[in-house]
Amino acid sequence: MKAHYLFLLSILFLLNACTGTRPTNIGIQQGKFIDCPDSPNCVNTQSDQKKAQIEAITFKGDWKETKTKLLKVLEEYPRTTIVKDDGKYLHVEFQSALWKFVDDVEFWIDDKAQQIHFRSASRLGHSDLGANRKRMEKIRAALQG
Repeated sequence: MKAHYLFLLSILFLLNACTGTRPTNIGIQQGKFIDCPDSPNCVNTQSDQKKAQIEAITFKGDWKETKTKLLKVLEEYPRTTIVKDDGKYLHVEFQSALWKFVDDVEFWIDDKAQQIHFRSASRLGHSDLGANRKRMEKIRAALQG
């Protein structure tokens, strides 16, 4: 019986370890996100790295209405936590169902250019099998559809 409990505790520890530590170096600095790492598990609308490049989401009209629409789209995603909501900037965590991997997603609404810039990066691991790019394309489609 004791071995069974130790096994379950080990599994819980491993699943918790997959969440990683919340980054402290993210946010908008001089109108830009930090660069993506060299690993293929990050997309960034402001990146100069070809593998990380992705288009910003365009919008028309009031940025506050667009933000409200974005928040409604994000509510539809399970295991999603809004960590920071600072006006035109959002930091959101998406957690995978099985292994509890966390992706940190940042949104910055540039109301002058009428674009939503974003950076979506896995906290741990090397490859995400395109999960960040696919999620962001789905969010784009939901906002522009």
